[in-house]
Amino acid sequence: MSVTHPKGYRAAGIAAGLKTGGGRDVALVVNDGPDAIVAGVFTANRVKAAPVLWSQQVLRGGIVRAVVLNSGGANACTGTQGFRDTHATAEHTAAALRGGAKPLLIGAGDVAVCSTGLIGELLPMDKLLPGVSAAVKALAADGGPDAAEAIMTTDTVAKTAVVTGDGWSVGGMAKGAGMLAPALATMLVVLTTDAVAGSEALDAALREATRLTFDRIDSDGCMSTNDTVLLLANGAANVEPSQDELTAAVTAVCQNLARQLISDAEGATKHIAIEVLGAASDADAVEVGRAVARNNLVKTALFGNDPNWGRILAAVGTTGAAFEPDRVDVAVNGVWVCRGGAAAEDRGKVDLKGRDVTIQVHLNEGEMSATIRTTDLSHAYVHENSAYSS
Repeated sequence: MSVTHPKGYRAAGIAAGLKTGGGRDVALVVNDGPDAIVAGVFTANRVKAAPVLWSQQVLRGGIVRAVVLNSGGANACTGTQGFRDTHATAEHTAAALRGGAKPLLIGAGDVAVCSTGLIGELLPMDKLLPGVSAAVKALAADGGPDAAEAIMTTDTVAKTAVVTGDGWSVGGMAKGAGMLAPALATMLVVLTTDAVAGSEALDAALREATRLTFDRIDSDGCMSTNDTVLLLANGAANVEPSQDELTAAVTAVCQNLARQLISDAEGATKHIAIEVLGAASDADAVEVGRAVARNNLVKTALFGNDPNWGRILAAVGTTGAAFEPDRVDVAVNGVWVCRGGAAAEDRGKVDLKGRDVTIQVHLNEGEMSATIRTTDLSHAYVHENSAYSS
């Protein structure tokens, strides 16, 4: 149930000693199929890690045969040496694959690189490169779960998903547990499909999928330097789905992974879905949802099991969306505690004891809607991010 579920992919995850606590920390995903089409989206942060800059360059060529990933270090804000290290990692990966048990005709320009971990420190190349060699030797058709484990940082569980079509499938793995903010999240995601798909179709499917999924999770309003989402297509199934079918399958996998990311967010005790209804535009719906998701007063109230709809309404009021304050309705877990911008049903009816919380904000301005997923702001989140460097 991972990146190796589609035909023609191998993966591995090994321990190279990059993580201070031990465990798997180098992952490799290899495409053995007839095609090597790729699409990708990256962080919108102007401060981009070296592997992001490298992979963006690689994707301009339109072909990716392998993705090498490491946890235990972000290789971000590391200057020219950090970029040279990324290039060396790609060169080493390509050479190891050319000389592997199942040799691939591959160069450094066919290798995407992803890193995650502490910002501002160079990677220990004396550990990383031997780790890549070990990962090449460990490649297997059932190696997806090991690869998903190797990219974890503060994640508590590995995250994988699969959707099966008619004779073809899409698989994926993701990591991310903090800095989950729009313009992706602090995540690395590798998606694979054995469908036949051209570069334009693949790019369109990925961009629509990320727009509706990863771009709509927001745990703490912080944007990472390393966000990368890659989608590989190898045509091994010899089936070419329609654009709608391909987009639907990729979106379903991304939605599954996005839910897993937000559910595993650092210190979270609540998984909150903010449904904005009746907006005049999609942009308005998203803007309002983001404003509520990022409001610390809302998040702390929910941590304390307080359905404080006044804080929600105040957050809506900070946006530029079209709405009239005396026409906004708010519900928390199905109880409409606010109607027409004023108190309505008894807030004491709201049950917040469970982990899942749904907030509905009806703007009564149009027909558009959007859902943003977030978490509460807990003592554990503050402790983890003040006592631990990640």
